[in-house]
Amino acid sequence: MSIVACFTDFGWNGPYVGQLHMVVARRAPRVQVIDLMHDAPVFAPQPAGHLLAALVPQLSSSAVVLAIVDPGVGSERAAVALRADGRWYVGPDNGLFDPIVRRASTTAAWQLTWRPPVLSPTFHGRDLFAPIAADLALGNPVPGDPIDPVVLTRPDAPEDLSEVIYIDAYGNAMTGVPGQAMSPGAKLVVADHTLDHAKTFADRPRGTGFWYVNSIGLVEVAVSHGSAATSFGLAIGAPIAVLPPEGTT
Repeated sequence: MSIVACFTDFGWNGPYVGQLHMVVARRAPRVQVIDLMHDAPVFAPQPAGHLLAALVPQLSSSAVVLAIVDPGVGSERAAVALRADGRWYVGPDNGLFDPIVRRASTTAAWQLTWRPPVLSPTFHGRDLFAPIAADLALGNPVPGDPIDPVVLTRPDAPEDLSEVIYIDAYGNAMTGVPGQAMSPGAKLVVADHTLDHAKTFADRPRGTGFWYVNSIGLVEVAVSHGSAATSFGLAIGAPIAVLPPEGTT
């Protein structure tokens, strides 16, 4: 069965997520719709893009990702479709797909030219992106013109994002740094606190801060049985720094 995976900053409450589901269900009733994430960093395509890149490896290689973090909706920013390592991505050209393009082995991209009869200037997710995602899940051709995938990247964007990109319900703070880039002996500096590595929460006493590699492969700041966001005063965008293990340069 084909899958459309929704990734947005819409929030879990309100009418917006349901309208995405409604469009896909009407256009492609046999396609399964799953909610990958709806509390991505609001109005922030760059950190959202690093979250998206960390989440999609869990999806099947044939999935269609409907990705909408679109503060420029209704502006001159392009609407695009991306094919990267077999998966489809549909959404705005605003840097959201930069990490996907940089890390993929194979890519192709299109600027979308199709427009629906009625297009809300403030809800392209429902009127433009969702119908195209549904059509791609059905195996229909891309309604657009081929473009170089490199145009979806941002030359000034870092490969890894050394800042907090998401805070979960427990107050754990995900960063945009892949765990594979870190040595267990390294220390992490955040909000003037220097933290050691641990494999899991149980490895540290209650109330102790540490960093670890989370289940989607990102470096995360946590406090055992506590909230890192509260303990360290963290918010999305808070910078982090990495200190190499002692004795190395």
